[in-house]
Amino acid sequence: MLIHEEAMNDQKYQQNRSIDNHQSFTNATLLITGGTGSFGHTVLKHFLTTDIGQIRIFSRDEKKQDDMRHELQVQYPEAASKVKFYIGDVRNFQAVRDVMDGVDYIFHAAALKQVPSCEFFPMEAVRTNVEGTDNVLHAAMDAKVKRVVCLSTDKAAYPINAMGISKAMMERVIYANARVAAEKGSTVICCTRYGNVMCSRGSVIPLFIEQIRAGRPITITNPEMTRFLMNLDEAVSLVQFAFEHARPGDLFIQKADASTIGDLAKAVQQLFGDTGIQVIGTRHGEKLYETLMTKEERLRCEDMGNYYRVAADTRGLNYDKYFVQGQVRTESDEAYTSHNTRRLDVQGTAEKIMTAEYVQEQLKKIVR
Repeated sequence: MLIHEEAMNDQKYQQNRSIDNHQSFTNATLLITGGTGSFGHTVLKHFLTTDIGQIRIFSRDEKKQDDMRHELQVQYPEAASKVKFYIGDVRNFQAVRDVMDGVDYIFHAAALKQVPSCEFFPMEAVRTNVEGTDNVLHAAMDAKVKRVVCLSTDKAAYPINAMGISKAMMERVIYANARVAAEKGSTVICCTRYGNVMCSRGSVIPLFIEQIRAGRPITITNPEMTRFLMNLDEAVSLVQFAFEHARPGDLFIQKADASTIGDLAKAVQQLFGDTGIQVIGTRHGEKLYETLMTKEERLRCEDMGNYYRVAADTRGLNYDKYFVQGQVRTESDEAYTSHNTRRLDVQGTAEKIMTAEYVQEQLKKIVR
């Protein structure tokens, strides 16, 4: 079993949290692809009231952009003008290239993320997650953007579904482009990988709460499934940490707790009411557990306290010298998974999900 206790050491945990002063972003221009999603909203909350110069939101949904624009005008009237909106699709290279001029940094979050829909429409996942990422990175290098942090998922490690496979290919595109950019001495490209972000768009906790409020039983796939749990602030902190510490081609992974789906359902009901549980069976392409770091990646990883850094594989295509030098070992003893990380019980899971802003807001609506 992996030892997770070192990640829970409070002092080391605090030392390795992402830098909160945002000094690197002073007067800088930040582009967020897929910026109207849950991640984009949280990034705005973190950065908008700092001395960042401009935040560009790039996405293809004009309605969500308009909603976000009005929301910012109400909540941040003095800072809302820092945010500029650009309609476009990462599949369209010209649209991506047009938004790049003057950009210093990019958080690349645009993606198709729903496992069942990607199973039925795998080429759509390829066009957005793989080709779209390649467009963003080439446009960034053309525009001499300083740093790009790309967001990936635990489903990219040992993938068994179309979404995970497309994200695994996306990661390979990232590493290939990072190598090219490093040779040019220009853009630093890196990647983050994390597990389930609680209460993000399409995630299960809002569905559970909606079912409870309707008086219906919670529907779960397999109560023995395990999943990593992070909140949106932790996802942003991981991206900030990667931004601050990245070398070309690095992959950053946050150490995370996990729970079973059964315990997650019980934890939500502990907070919002018990309406029963209905097991509906595994959906298309779902795993019993998720992997954040493979056995092969653990050979190149560096423990940075609350995070792992997986260094880029810098070998070239000339394998003869590696054979002569005798590099035989290709994997470590164990991957880092939601089965062997620290497992939360029902009470611990309830405490964890209460750190999600969405859950806090929903609890305030309960009439007691």
